[in-house]
Amino acid sequence: MAGAHSSHHHRPPTTATSSSRLLLLLTVLPLTLAAFAFILQWRGGVTDPVTRWSPDQHLFPGMSISSHQQQSKTRSRSDCSNLFPGSHSPSFPYFRDWKLDYSSDLSPKICITTSTSADLEQTLPWIFYHKVMGVSTFFLFVEGKAASPNVSRVLESIPGVKVIYRTRELEEQQAKSRIWNETWLASFFYKPCNYELFVKQSLNMEMAIVMARDYGMDWIIHLDTDELIHPAGTQEYSMRQLLSGVPGDVDMVVFPNYESSVEQDNIKEPFSEVSMFKKNYDHLPKDVYFGNYKEATRGNPNYFLTYGNGKAAARVQDHLRPNGAHRWHNYMKTPNEIKLEEAAVLHYTYTKFSDLTSRRDRCGCKPTKDDVKRCFMLDFDRAAFIIASTATEEEMLQWYREHIVWTDKALKMKLIRKGILSRIYAPMVKFISSNFLSGFYSSDLYCYFTVLRERPNFSSKTLLLQVIMQSLRESGVFSSVIAKAAQTTISKDKFLKSVESSNSTRNDRSEMISSRKIDAGGVSQTIARRILEVIDDSIPSAIPPLSPPSYDDADFHTS
Repeated sequence: MAGAHSSHHHRPPTTATSSSRLLLLLTVLPLTLAAFAFILQWRGGVTDPVTRWSPDQHLFPGMSISSHQQQSKTRSRSDCSNLFPGSHSPSFPYFRDWKLDYSSDLSPKICITTSTSADLEQTLPWIFYHKVMGVSTFFLFVEGKAASPNVSRVLESIPGVKVIYRTRELEEQQAKSRIWNETWLASFFYKPCNYELFVKQSLNMEMAIVMARDYGMDWIIHLDTDELIHPAGTQEYSMRQLLSGVPGDVDMVVFPNYESSVEQDNIKEPFSEVSMFKKNYDHLPKDVYFGNYKEATRGNPNYFLTYGNGKAAARVQDHLRPNGAHRWHNYMKTPNEIKLEEAAVLHYTYTKFSDLTSRRDRCGCKPTKDDVKRCFMLDFDRAAFIIASTATEEEMLQWYREHIVWTDKALKMKLIRKGILSRIYAPMVKFISSNFLSGFYSSDLYCYFTVLRERPNFSSKTLLLQVIMQSLRESGVFSSVIAKAAQTTISKDKFLKSVESSNSTRNDRSEMISSRKIDAGGVSQTIARRILEVIDDSIPSAIPPLSPPSYDDADFHTS
């Protein structure tokens, strides 16, 4: 019985015992695998994915680091390695050691030309913003501050930026140019201030066309450094995407301009502080435009403070010429142009109170109603010059607040609801921390934005397109760039020879009397002769900056 009883109570292992063994197995197996992985990594067999994708590595799949790169402690301007030195910000961690091909076949190739005397705090953000938009090349015709050694050295160090100085050689070359000796620009000659600038811009645009062809550009745009392209209507917020969709038979694309509407009188950084813009007539229903014209004008001479006829991009082709700073033309045909329905040029005009005095200081006209007409093309510029020349500082500030600053919240909300005013935040920068940008070279910034340009589908681009404006100053990038800028300079002769060759190819003017020779009455004899001898209505006069339609045009435009 005892034996039977013992046999009866013999059972298999309990559930608790099985669980213990399973737990032991689950514990030992991961430890074994971890040890095996450690040995392989220690011997160089695999790359730890955690390390590979950490913010300190900055690598995308397929981005390997050569031993030469690892050992190199110096960087050339064309090397984007160590893009974020000393930064542990996880915001945009995957760019280090990514070497970029600056000569990549991005299409279409877009260039911008400008004539500027601005300093780095305005020019650098403007350049890098448009690099993100897809612009590959910049032709900067510089004078004043922009031509000073510290500023020009920085500009020359940025890949894709070509600096042309207003020297005696340049003026002699432009005196032989084709458009200087034609009649369509002649009515703007020998006048000061805005007229003189307009002629310079046109002559510089003619040179830029030659250089654009030499550099294999597809499109050329003339912009001032207080203007930003706003490629609305494109999925990638990209000028390349915008212009790549233009039909092949279109020669010119017109960007209507929106005008900045400042809301305070102490703006320091317009690109990062201004978000409200007044829409162009071309982007509004006519009944809305004229129905709200008086309220939108607020007692000023016109709907916009300054021009309202936009800027244009031209397809680089044979016989292209400028038609003033706002349009292009062709010697052999009337350009086929289209006007964009969503994209625009954002014009940051009179955004700072100091703009009143800076414009005054650049012009030597008398502050009288008659003399300002000789100096300025637009009514508001004339009124602003007179105020800046005759009023006290306190009176100027009061005038600035009444005519430029939008302080009436109820009026702002009404015009926003009507669509007259619009909030546009894309160019503003608020998110890049100071330590993220500190210590950058100008070439670092170029690399950073070229990465974005060449990877248009990168998931963070929506944020990154709020391009660096305010943070550039806060991070000390400007002073760092000036101190560390590359010492390489660009030969000025290259540009002069290029234009000289083009001019001699198009027309032999070696025996022509220079049109800069002026008679006692202040009129060029050559130009006067041509005006008398050449009467050709088929050659349109240069298109100057024009104000938008006025309220007096309401019946005409609505009929």
